[in-house]
Amino acid sequence: MPAFSRFLRYFIAVGRLGSIRKAADELNVSASAIDRQILNVEADIGMPLFERLPTGLRLTAAGEIMMAAGGRWQKNMADVRAQIEDLQGLKRGHVDIAIIDALAKGYIPGMIQSIQSRYPGISIGVKVLENDAVRLTIASGKVDFGIFFEPQTFRDITVRAFVDVVLGFVTPAGHPFGARREARFSACVGSALIVPAEPLAVCQQIAVLEGTLGVALDKKVTSDNIQMITSLVLQGVGIGILTSLDIITEIQRGLLSFTRISDPILRPMTLALCTASARTPSHAAGLVLTEIEHGFAQLSYPAAITPTAGLAVPEAET
Repeated sequence: MPAFSRFLRYFIAVGRLGSIRKAADELNVSASAIDRQILNVEADIGMPLFERLPTGLRLTAAGEIMMAAGGRWQKNMADVRAQIEDLQGLKRGHVDIAIIDALAKGYIPGMIQSIQSRYPGISIGVKVLENDAVRLTIASGKVDFGIFFEPQTFRDITVRAFVDVVLGFVTPAGHPFGARREARFSACVGSALIVPAEPLAVCQQIAVLEGTLGVALDKKVTSDNIQMITSLVLQGVGIGILTSLDIITEIQRGLLSFTRISDPILRPMTLALCTASARTPSHAAGLVLTEIEHGFAQLSYPAAITPTAGLAVPEAET
């Protein structure tokens, strides 16, 4: 096991950096020691792990498989350490989370701040990914849990909590359109619009509305970034189309208004907090998961867009 773990440390560093010399500098070992470890394993498996190119090293197909296995090994070892610390009664460990872009502000940062106050021995890594990438990252065990739209019935995913999120028009505070709590999709015809682009999860819902209702939209700007759409709305460029989740922070601050799109054909989207079905969370991951799960209902509609509701997080223990 020590030889195997040493090889994986060397191999992963070379695969990431594309250079034995750079890996040697980073790991503070000799380049010849790293090269020898890799050559020995290549001889053992009978296949090269790297292509030797003039510009550096590139993973072969076998190397890609080994790199994925190395990532799983590192995560498993971290889980083992966390479980051993559990036996010692320590609230320590590292927790990896994957979330969609809409959660990169507001609730999740607030929860992380609260969790760090309560459990200073727990460190947290946050990956902000596209919706489908979050699901795949959870299922593959690369993170402890994640939050994404439309979990459906994937057998490799277990839903721990979920809320309904709706699509709507977003306008600056004080805009006449924002005085309406609900409106049909056709109400935006003739207005300048700022519309999400792929790969944002709401694009499919907007396409369904356009196709079913046969409306022609005046799309002044399209963007695949929620913060950009929000900023353009605040600048008065046009009316945005986003979910109730996307603009929670701005609603709470009184900067934006949200008008739900009320067409019967449009169903709410499901935002889900999920873990991998085949994996039991470590003690540290369980603590963080429970904290986030307890406040998850705050992200639902209409709670998320109630200006006086706020996004409360647990107070730190004294």
